[in-house]
Amino acid sequence: MTLHLYFARKFLFSLIAVFGAFFTLNVMIDMVEHLRRFDSDVVGFGEALGLALLNAPTNLYHITPLIVVLATIALFLSLARTSELVVTRASGRSALRSVAAPALTAFMLGATLVGVLNPIVAATAQEYDRLATRYARGVESVLSISREGLWLRQGNALGQTVIHAASANLDGTRLNAVTFFAFDRDGRALFRIEAESAELIKGAWRVGAGKRWDFATPGRNPEAEAETFASFRLPSDLTREQIRDSFGSPAAISVWDLPRFIGQLEQAGFSAMQHRVYFQMELAKPLLLAAMVLVAAGFTMRHTRFGRTGLMVLLALMAGVTVFFLRNFAQVLGENGEIPVQVAAWSPPLAAICLSLGLMLHLEDG
Repeated sequence: MTLHLYFARKFLFSLIAVFGAFFTLNVMIDMVEHLRRFDSDVVGFGEALGLALLNAPTNLYHITPLIVVLATIALFLSLARTSELVVTRASGRSALRSVAAPALTAFMLGATLVGVLNPIVAATAQEYDRLATRYARGVESVLSISREGLWLRQGNALGQTVIHAASANLDGTRLNAVTFFAFDRDGRALFRIEAESAELIKGAWRVGAGKRWDFATPGRNPEAEAETFASFRLPSDLTREQIRDSFGSPAAISVWDLPRFIGQLEQAGFSAMQHRVYFQMELAKPLLLAAMVLVAAGFTMRHTRFGRTGLMVLLALMAGVTVFFLRNFAQVLGENGEIPVQVAAWSPPLAAICLSLGLMLHLEDG
C-alpha cells in the first residue's frame, strides 16, 4: 500500500507540473490571439487576459487525455532514471501492479473532472462566449430554449423583436405556433403577431396565416383594430448560421444539466445527437484517462540502460495521440448518426485498455 501511495503521489506531482506548463502556454497564446482578433479600442490587455483565463479551462479540459499521457511518460522516465522501477520489479511486483496506482489515480481524477470541475468549465465557457460575442457583434446570443419552447431575438437601430415558438425544425429556420413581440429602442411595445408558422428566408421572416395587434398608437383598442392576414413578411437580419451558432457547444452546459437540456431540445423539435454523444463521452472520460496511463506506461516502463528511450517516448506519444484522434473521430461518427452513441463514447477507451494491457503483458510480463 505504501508503494502504491508513493507512485500515486509522484504521478499527481507530474500531472500538476505538466498541467501548469500547458496552462501558462495556453493563456499566453490565447491572449495574443484575442488581441489580434478584436479591435484595440474594444479589447485591451486586461480584457484579453480575462478572455484567455476564461477560455483556458475549456481548452485544457479537452486535452486532458494528452496531459495525462505526458504526465505518465514523465513519471516512468523519472522512476527509470532513479532505478526505482528496477527495485520494484526485483521485489516481485509485476508491471500491472506497478501501474495500478497511477491508473487508478487517473480514473479518480477523471471522475472528479466530470462530477466537480465540469460545471465550473461550463460556467467559464458560457461567460467566455457571452463576452466574446459581445466584443465581436455588440449583442449576445439570439436563441434560448426552455420548457415553453424556444425564444429568438433580433434587433436593429429601431428596436428589438422577441420571437417565441412552440417548436422548430432542426436548424431553427422554420418555426411553428410562433409569436412576434416588437419593441422600440425605449422598450415600448409596437406590435404583436401570432401565426401558425414562420420561415426564415433571406432578409426576412415569411409568416404564415395569423393575426397582428398594433400598440404603437396610444388611446386605440388593439383588439378592436387587430388585422388578420394570410401571409406576412417581417424584415430580419438573422441568418441560419447565427441561429445554429446560438446553440453553443455542449461543453458550455454542465454535465448535471445535460439530460434536462437534451429533453428540452428534443421537445422543441431540434436534434440533440451532438449533446447525447458529448454526455456519454463525459461519462466515459474516467475510463479514457486510465487507458491513457496504460498506453503510455506500456512503452516507458523500462530501464534507461536498455537504450532507445527517445524512441519509446515517441511511440508512447504517438499511441496516445492516436487514441485521442480515434476518440474524436468516433465522436464525429456518433454525432452524424453513423454509429450508435454508446459505441462512439465507450469503444475507444475500452479498446485502448485492452491493447495496452496486451502490450504490457507481452513486453513486461511475457
